[in-house]
Amino acid sequence: MLPASRSASHWLPITALLIAMISIQGGAALAKSIFPQVGATGITAIRLGIGTLILCVIFKPWRMRISRHNLPPLIIYGIALGAMNTLFYLAIRTVPLGIAVGLEFIGPLTLALAGSRRPLDFVWVLLALVGLWYLLPFGEGLSEIDPLGAALAIAAGACWAIYIVSGQRAGSGHGPATVAMGSVIASVIFVPIGLAFAESGLWSLSVLPVAIAIAILCSALPYSLEMVALTRLPARLFGTLMSIEPAMAAISGMLFLGELLTPVQWLALLAIVVASAGSTLTLRPTKTELNQVKIE
Repeated sequence: MLPASRSASHWLPITALLIAMISIQGGAALAKSIFPQVGATGITAIRLGIGTLILCVIFKPWRMRISRHNLPPLIIYGIALGAMNTLFYLAIRTVPLGIAVGLEFIGPLTLALAGSRRPLDFVWVLLALVGLWYLLPFGEGLSEIDPLGAALAIAAGACWAIYIVSGQRAGSGHGPATVAMGSVIASVIFVPIGLAFAESGLWSLSVLPVAIAIAILCSALPYSLEMVALTRLPARLFGTLMSIEPAMAAISGMLFLGELLTPVQWLALLAIVVASAGSTLTLRPTKTELNQVKIE
């Protein structure tokens, strides 16, 4: 059992992570609502571009001391960040928000289950596979799910897993400033691509207020809060809390986009959520985590 002082110290990063999840899924619903006007790649461009400007003003990433040691994970972090955004928005063009996040979540779940050897670990793998089966186009009765959209969501999940690993390594010494620098790297690569394939409505002044809101909700606010959580929470607790994000996405899609899921789809999402939470809760603590408990 953790000491009371250690539990209390987790409330700030836990609250930050929950707010980040609510913000990013609400922002995703808002972004999807203007796809017909600006396009999925256009949304990616304005989200990254405006979000990067906001993050740079707040965190001043040019003050970071970048060394040969932390440069590679920082570059990987930025590329993963941009690719994750682009692939996810391309996915939700044709796939409901909740299902897209459920499929995307296979990436972090796979990361959590990597190297599993105990029988209990394979229970979580089986449960995740069952959920995945009923969310993919070959699941019984769900053939209406777009195969390309589903594949893009899973690819975004792979980038999400890379984002988590590289974010922990790159952010351990720099905190929120890391996400600003990572966002700069992502913008340099993916903003030009997004603008090149955007719809003409992107250049309308009426889009600007919505674009700013999306950038804040989907980039500036959640990535800053996630970095706070990543660098202050054990990987086990971070993964457990993140497991509820598919459900948050489904609720956001239902409330703001009218995307109603079938009972089978809800059960499939629940299977993935339970598999993720179970895998992190029953994960054996590392020596580092045990030492942290002893010290604190």
